[in-house]
Amino acid sequence: MSKAHPVQVIAVTGGKGGVGKSNISVNLGIALAEKGKRVVLLDADLGLGNLDVLLGITARHTLQDVLAGECDLRDVLVNGPGGIRIVPASSGTQRMTQLSPMEHAGLINAFSELGDQIDVLIVDTAAGISESVVSFLRASQELLLVVCDEPTSITDAYALIKLMNRDYGTNRFRILANQVSGEQEGRVLFDKLTRVTERFLDVALQYVGIVPYDEAVKKSVQRQKAVLEAYPRGKASVAIRGLADQVENWPLPVAPRGHLEFFVERLVEV
Repeated sequence: MSKAHPVQVIAVTGGKGGVGKSNISVNLGIALAEKGKRVVLLDADLGLGNLDVLLGITARHTLQDVLAGECDLRDVLVNGPGGIRIVPASSGTQRMTQLSPMEHAGLINAFSELGDQIDVLIVDTAAGISESVVSFLRASQELLLVVCDEPTSITDAYALIKLMNRDYGTNRFRILANQVSGEQEGRVLFDKLTRVTERFLDVALQYVGIVPYDEAVKKSVQRQKAVLEAYPRGKASVAIRGLADQVENWPLPVAPRGHLEFFVERLVEV
């Protein structure tokens, strides 16, 4: 058996919807691919997958087809912008939370076969703190929590941190302030979250910076393009490349945690 290739599994989450998780997921993936990383992006909003719509991509197959034995994972992978590959979600199904042992084994096999062809797996979670979201968060090595300057964003981010810490012992969260006016607003936002968590929880929040508000993001969404491709020199694009520089220095997992098989086993055992 060949030694397990370390795969960095990063869940991009946010508690509430509308904070820009999917945009961060896609563009962070592209920025890492620009650095030579082999990136796969998993649309983990199993009921309402939107990455294909966001990027104007037509998906012929989804994970549901893999579970049904109609194709393998390689057939599901769609080429996305900037050299990333995307695993599209099926719409209107919660099959991943109701796997039989046979499907479990098949899915582990499917991801394991891809393991040596991936450096980074980015998991774009659904909004909220449903069982499905928690499953993906538990299975990921890094949790990148996207917050914006709205009271509900802070409240929902805190609820997610509290749940993951209290029920599953997760104590490290990386915090990204999105759609903010500048570094000062990002810091204020992080401080708000830190004040609450330090008071009630035993967690380490790590500030990874900001992605500033940029009209180019809205324009790129309307064009069904990634902002890094449509506006490569825009404020948001520059910030996301800076985030990718940080991600490159995050510690790599050690086997067996590093193998994608670990990700899927953790996902389906919850």
